[in-house]
Amino acid sequence: MVPGIFNKAVESIDENSPVEPRPFEPVVLAGHGRSPSDATTIRPFTGASTASPDGSITSYSHSKNPFATPSLRSFSSLATAVAVPVDVEAALRPDPGTEADFTVAGDNPFAFTPGQLGKLLNPKSLDAFRALGGLRGIEKGLQTDVASGLSVDETAAPFRVSFDQAVGGGGLPQKSIEKSGNHNAAAAAAAGRYADRSRVFGKNVLPSKKATPIYKLMWAAYKEKVLIVLSVAAAISLALGLYETFRPNHKTNEVRVDWVEGVAICIAVIIVVVVGGLMDWNKERAFVRLNAKKDDREIKVIRSGKSQLINVAELVVGDVVQLEPGDVAPVDGIFISGHDVKCDESSATGESDALKKMGGEQVMRMLESGTRAKNLDPFIISGARVLEGVGTYVATSVGVHSSFGKIMMSIRIEADPTPLQVKLAGLAVNISKWAVSSASFLFFVLLFRFLANLGNDAREPSEKASFFLEIFIVAITVIVVAVPEGLPLAVTLALAFATKRLLKENNLVRVLRSCETMGNATTVCSDKTGTLTTNKMTVVAGTFGSTKFTKPGGATTPSSSDSDSDSSAMNVAQWSSSISPAARAAIVQSVAVNSTAFEGTDDNGQPTFIGSKTETALLQLARDHLGLQSVQEARANEWVVQMMPFDSAKKCMAAVIGLRGGAGYRLLVKGASEILLEYCDKKAGVSGPSFSAEALDVTDLTASDTMALRATIEAYARGSLRTIGLVYRDYPSWPPPGVHADEDGHVKLAELLRGLVFLGVVGIQDPVRPGVPEAVAKAKKAGVAVRMVTGDNAVTAKAIATECGIYTDGVIMEGPAFRALSDADMTAVVPRLQVLARSSPEDKRVLVRKLKALGETVAVTGDGTNDAPALKAADVGFSMGISGTEVAKEASQIVLMDDNFSSIIVALKWGRAVNDSVQKFLQFQITVSITAVILAFVSAVTHPEMKSVLTAVQLLWVNLFMDTFAGIVLATDPPTDSILNRPPQGKAAPLITMNMWKMIVGQSIFQLAVTVTLYFAGSRIFGFDPSNRDQMLQLSTMVFNTFVWMQIFNELNCRRLDNGFNMFEGLQRNPYFICINLFMIGCQVAIVFVGGAVFSVTPIGPAQWAVCIVLPLFSLPWAMVVRSFPDAWFESVVGVVVAPFVPAYAGLAKVFAPLSRLVLRKGASEGDAEKGRS
Repeated sequence: MVPGIFNKAVESIDENSPVEPRPFEPVVLAGHGRSPSDATTIRPFTGASTASPDGSITSYSHSKNPFATPSLRSFSSLATAVAVPVDVEAALRPDPGTEADFTVAGDNPFAFTPGQLGKLLNPKSLDAFRALGGLRGIEKGLQTDVASGLSVDETAAPFRVSFDQAVGGGGLPQKSIEKSGNHNAAAAAAAGRYADRSRVFGKNVLPSKKATPIYKLMWAAYKEKVLIVLSVAAAISLALGLYETFRPNHKTNEVRVDWVEGVAICIAVIIVVVVGGLMDWNKERAFVRLNAKKDDREIKVIRSGKSQLINVAELVVGDVVQLEPGDVAPVDGIFISGHDVKCDESSATGESDALKKMGGEQVMRMLESGTRAKNLDPFIISGARVLEGVGTYVATSVGVHSSFGKIMMSIRIEADPTPLQVKLAGLAVNISKWAVSSASFLFFVLLFRFLANLGNDAREPSEKASFFLEIFIVAITVIVVAVPEGLPLAVTLALAFATKRLLKENNLVRVLRSCETMGNATTVCSDKTGTLTTNKMTVVAGTFGSTKFTKPGGATTPSSSDSDSDSSAMNVAQWSSSISPAARAAIVQSVAVNSTAFEGTDDNGQPTFIGSKTETALLQLARDHLGLQSVQEARANEWVVQMMPFDSAKKCMAAVIGLRGGAGYRLLVKGASEILLEYCDKKAGVSGPSFSAEALDVTDLTASDTMALRATIEAYARGSLRTIGLVYRDYPSWPPPGVHADEDGHVKLAELLRGLVFLGVVGIQDPVRPGVPEAVAKAKKAGVAVRMVTGDNAVTAKAIATECGIYTDGVIMEGPAFRALSDADMTAVVPRLQVLARSSPEDKRVLVRKLKALGETVAVTGDGTNDAPALKAADVGFSMGISGTEVAKEASQIVLMDDNFSSIIVALKWGRAVNDSVQKFLQFQITVSITAVILAFVSAVTHPEMKSVLTAVQLLWVNLFMDTFAGIVLATDPPTDSILNRPPQGKAAPLITMNMWKMIVGQSIFQLAVTVTLYFAGSRIFGFDPSNRDQMLQLSTMVFNTFVWMQIFNELNCRRLDNGFNMFEGLQRNPYFICINLFMIGCQVAIVFVGGAVFSVTPIGPAQWAVCIVLPLFSLPWAMVVRSFPDAWFESVVGVVVAPFVPAYAGLAKVFAPLSRLVLRKGASEGDAEKGRS
């Protein structure tokens, strides 16, 4: 950003002037009546227009803006032309459905309504622009100043302006403007800064997306077909139970509680639905908070004549907003002035061309003359990306009234499912098929037994119906337990937890899928400046002409062994006093005018420079040692003809100024020193008694001079210094002869890079960030290759990369050489490439695409607008939160809030933690499903009364335990350092690894062995009488209790996915795990003691409790035994044992396929609907 470009020059008002300044005197773009000879004059505001000798009108700006477009021609002929009339009523007529925007509740002290300002855009309307009085009318009507912006002290609007007063020609007499010092002003002052503007035009925030009511979330959770079927069955069971309980002919004194099971199932379903709804509600709240943070950014505006950064939500109508390359326009508005501003409005209008913006004042003059050329475009559309140039515009519509706000309000959609969710959806379908097939097989086996015994059954018909219903309920409950509806919740919980924690550790996740993708990254292509280094730059060395300096405290300077020795260097104070005034002025011009940094204050209110750290380092040198007082004044005192923003291909930027006294023009260029040196054929002397105080001594640049400068540059680079060259050239006229200029008199920088004068080179120190070498070492240990991609030269890049631990014995290349490689050569070189120096954004994109073609999962960092293609091309794009442009942030998936490479390693750890969390939950749930289904099947088939040892209510409790609570405790495990001790998983890696299958099968065998033994041999082991219902109820309670405790201990086993034995690692860092497990244990104990008829349990004694806890406890050492079994051996055993059962399962699945499709159709249709919404 070039704040001086936008800062209002400080002007003193002559108290003796006979002409009073008028508050709404419209500004005229600088350049009218201004010549190089008077460029240094800061004129007092006159507030009046003067007549030029030819009779045309020439107005003076009340603020000299040195960055206003200087190429505006005289409009004398246009000003005297007959204006083309405009139909104001038609131009500002409300569109259907927008009538409410054309009225303002209460008093409106401004000339316009939000609706009238909205007519400027959607589509762009020059008629509306004219109807509102052009830039002058908008300035008056909004009570703002296009040069100095809004006052920082404004609360209520200072005046009341009518529509006619705003759009009418000429100034506004003081008496025609009423002070709004009434009760509304007092209320506005109480409401805070810019209260009237916020009340009338709204705030620059979109209303929060309406949260889904919790009852709707609960209804969505209930709409699972199996839950609905289970509810219907429970209702029928309840009805039959009530009939059995209250029928008149049951035995006297017989306690009948047949209705309890129906009630218990209904209550269990309600609990499942309520908990599911609450989890979804909490998930939505978490992502709302994250989205609010994602949309948060800072914007550069001018208020009270000074540039400052404010939060985007604080923008109000009337603010003067600054634009620079890479910005995304935050609000709608009218372009005021600037240099070659071109915007990409494809996201808003669909136009893919770069649209050049023209100042509103110039457009209005041309319209008044009857000119309606195609390129008359003063409109800035919110959401547009600034491709080139710098400038300012006045905000006319914010929030929901802006173009971008209207689009966002109309297309709010759900997020796309992440790749992990898509994988899990397929896995859930397969598990569900198995569950439905098993439950169907169980139902038909029991049904055939029921029908076979029906002729000999002497029970009442209602009891037979109730018994049949129990068979049906058990089968349905098996499906409820086995179908993994908790998998999507596990993914969501893991992502929500990870993104929340990542935000605390300076990673703002913009796209959820990137969080899980980062866990499998195999290579990171990192920028150097600010990411690997501190981005706290200081000029520590310099060479200008025959003089050299070093700055005290500069830790890195050329060593004495270098051919270009540092022994002759002065300290910076001596150097600054030894150079001529002309040299000092030329250096100040180069770093102050040819710059986008500006003056501001830090968090402590101390003066500082804000902007590119390279430029702020140069400005600090100029302020400390070269007499620079104010950057704003230095810029205002120069006649800036053209600004040329940084060119990433040429590695430089430039500015053209008019020399004082009409002496011609000077091109100032700043950039990569070794590249600029190639464009020079002369050098400037800066010291000595014979040198002029007014002009530089320019001589030819000899071959020996060039060799010496190259040696100096290389010496600085070897010392890890960034080298910046300052060059210039003077021209007698502008544009220079033989150079193509556009219609505004502007030329391309590339056409000027020849015959330049070398002024000097500085070495800027940017130390490596603390912790970066350690982070790089961690990445390498995790199997992730780190590559440096930088714009610095190869020598500097090698020095920094070696210090960071990136460069070892690999390849270092420069961008031009890399681009010249053939595809075959690039394929051979890229795997060994560790440093890509002097690279352009296109080089970075090519590197990313080649790495992906070689099968790598690529993460890349970027901060500039031109980095957007590489950020988009990467699997995970990291933009810089501090130094990154808005375009780069929009193109990225994760924003590094501190620009620190170490934060990328944090994202890597959490990305792996997300994948691990889901796999842990998957391992746990499949184990529970296998054990529960087989146990229910075996016990029901072998029981004389065909009753499962696990009742429907018990299975629903297990389902709640398994799907919700286990999902929370396993999805919230924070990553440990050991998570980086393994290589990343490939893109084609299965969700369930062989090691996971080993644990699933091993734990299922253990759990089934324990529960089946208890069920069949428990009566003999504990001396229970099989005919004693109370004792058999105790036995079934022990089976149920033991089953639940085994799941609690198996949660600990599932915390590890590798073959390690320490399943308690990092447990103390997960309070969720401890607290929720304590809660589940408390619930289980309460169920056994007081669950009674509801859960079909009875209290058991201490010895029985010991059995129920000690036996499951053995699952921990058993897990160690299973982990000790080699994975390869297990794979061989599975191949032999499982193979014979595959055809049988396939046949069973085929038989029950229609039923499976019926149960699963809802999930599939919801998935399709989700894709459609996305």
